[in-house]
Amino acid sequence: MTITVHRPGELTAADRAAWTALQSKAHLHGSPELGNPFLAPEFALATGHERRGVRIAVVREGGEPAAFFPFQKSVTGVGRAIGLGVSDCQGLVHRPGFRWDGRELLRACGLVVWEFDHLASGQRPFETGATGSFPSPVIDIDEGYETYLGQLRARSPKFTRTTLAKERRLGRDHGAVRYVHDERDPEALATLMGWKSAQYRRTGRSDRFAHPWITALVRRLFHTRTESFAGLLSVLYVADMPVAAHFGLRGERVLACWFPAYDPAYSKYSPGLVLHLRMAEAAAADGIAYLDLGRGQKEYKDSLKTRELTVSEGWVALRHPVALGHRARRAPVRALRNTVLSRPEFFEPADKLLKRMGKIRSLSRD
Repeated sequence: MTITVHRPGELTAADRAAWTALQSKAHLHGSPELGNPFLAPEFALATGHERRGVRIAVVREGGEPAAFFPFQKSVTGVGRAIGLGVSDCQGLVHRPGFRWDGRELLRACGLVVWEFDHLASGQRPFETGATGSFPSPVIDIDEGYETYLGQLRARSPKFTRTTLAKERRLGRDHGAVRYVHDERDPEALATLMGWKSAQYRRTGRSDRFAHPWITALVRRLFHTRTESFAGLLSVLYVADMPVAAHFGLRGERVLACWFPAYDPAYSKYSPGLVLHLRMAEAAAADGIAYLDLGRGQKEYKDSLKTRELTVSEGWVALRHPVALGHRARRAPVRALRNTVLSRPEFFEPADKLLKRMGKIRSLSRD
């Protein structure tokens, strides 16, 4: 086994093709999570344009690529999952049966610690460092949209009936409803990011689009298109006016949901739910096996999901002072956040406080 480390631009076309081939065949070998577009070479290359320290380790056996490990590295050897904070699936993409030692890989990459927060399941050498595991809901559509809709009706008849009725009422009240699965208008993307920023501020959350690198990354991915990967913008229109939109990443078999938002003026029609049903229908027609809704407890995810994947957070570390210091700083923050998120008696008051703070900030800007 040999391990070499490269900057994103140094990766050869042959290596990129081998990486994509490993993802393409993952579902055939019982590891469909490895086909997630956040693990694709296109995501790593795009992130490398916007963030310093992006590297890709290529592991070869018998001279042939056996695994690819994208990561970000600081000058002190602190490593993070690529795009940590926005990436919804992380880990090492490998061929079936591949075995590796997590700490040996870190040494080869010049890392003393590697931190993750959405580690894909099945990454056992990394899972030994996990401090918690969390559900990531999915919508299975591999048997077709009508099958999924039938399952949804059987499980949640009132929810399904009400959502479809709201879509019809939206059309009656405001004009023809039109859905575009792959919208190429950059102005529609700007509208979505504006809605999402307002939502973050309104609910007291940190505005991701206030970070220039995230905005630039999303725009770059919007223009990234290969046979196996695309940044996908989906928009729900009413009388040619956008009322809900979503930007995510499409792989061969997985649509990774990422940034959904809608115009609050139409909230009584639940346009976000309508949009997700339309997305599921169109994705099924494109041969997508499932929509990954991503980690995080949300009512709409619970309503739409068919099952859950598991992702983990934590770190793999060597015995090194820098690694110990990094973990000492990060562990208390993560533990506090997860405690608040997992316990209703803490989460509900905190959520109300954040929303109240969001309203105060909004008034102060006005």
